[in-house]
Amino acid sequence: MSLWVVKVGTSLLRGNEECSTAAVIENYSACLAASLKRGDKVILVTSGAVGLGCHRLDLKQRPVDVVSLQAAAAIGQGQLMALYAAAMERHGHAVAQVLLNRSDLGSRTRYANASSTLQRLLDWGVIPIVNENDTLSPEELRYGDNDTLSALVATAVGADQLILLTDVDRLYSADPRRDSSAQPITEVRHPRELENLEANAGNGGRWGTGGMSTKLAAARIATAGGITVHLADGRHPKVLDELLKGGRGGTVFHPHPQPLGNRKSWLAHALKPLGTIHLDAGACDALQHRGASLLMVGVKAVEGNFETNQPVRLLNPNGKELARGLSSLSSDELQQALKTSLSSGNSPVVVHRDVLVLSQEQNY
Repeated sequence: MSLWVVKVGTSLLRGNEECSTAAVIENYSACLAASLKRGDKVILVTSGAVGLGCHRLDLKQRPVDVVSLQAAAAIGQGQLMALYAAAMERHGHAVAQVLLNRSDLGSRTRYANASSTLQRLLDWGVIPIVNENDTLSPEELRYGDNDTLSALVATAVGADQLILLTDVDRLYSADPRRDSSAQPITEVRHPRELENLEANAGNGGRWGTGGMSTKLAAARIATAGGITVHLADGRHPKVLDELLKGGRGGTVFHPHPQPLGNRKSWLAHALKPLGTIHLDAGACDALQHRGASLLMVGVKAVEGNFETNQPVRLLNPNGKELARGLSSLSSDELQQALKTSLSSGNSPVVVHRDVLVLSQEQNY
């Protein structure tokens, strides 16, 4: 038995003259139902609400302002769920709509609650259908793409495999639609490979928000959590069916041999840092090599406005991110403390080791 998270993008769900959106969803649903029959569990992360809303309004271009996007999502979300519910009902399965945004996964309590709810739905034999809460989320609470959301959902539930369905057959060294010399990549084993590939990653299509770069970012998040990631061609349902049967196709991103674990994955990826703390060399050494907490004496400067227990980035003297964590002091308290001469003997803890994850721990 495997726990799968499958992500389907807008460009696939819009369909074409030969295959309508309803037919596309029916094809995917048949694959998911077959996987459930084999004893697997499946969570579907789907885009498409904005695209369906735009189609219903006969808009020729996707809106660019947030209010119009939210309104289009409100129109399309009901249509999207109705199509999935009808398709899965024909296979004897119920579905559940789960709408998430950054505030849901940025709170440790809500992150745990979301994980528990998804697990309970799976235990009941229901297929959770997850989408970003585009209708009400303000810009600062939005991920902007469901690739990132799918990776966070996969880590939250401890999935075995994440499938990112797209409109190309695999990852390439460059965009094959623009560069005839682009070479196919079937295996990615190290984050440094992803860093090199991101430089050549293309932007999303006219109706999608996620390009190849967001899929690479999703692969980073999921593989760091010990999850195998497949980037595959979603235009042909047979590809999804073969993957769910344990086959290979497209590009495989191999998992970290020593995963971060649920809590550190949350610290590293689910939180949006609200501020930045610059460290001296001594503090960096203590964090990296002695497993220490960050003390006030090691802080050189503070940027941003944040309260206690809110996420921050920790930068080394060269301005490179060293770690992320939850600050036990607000930005105002830190600014005030910087004006006071402190020794290590009476220096308060700024970020405790238990709520800190080193950037090097996110890689392998």
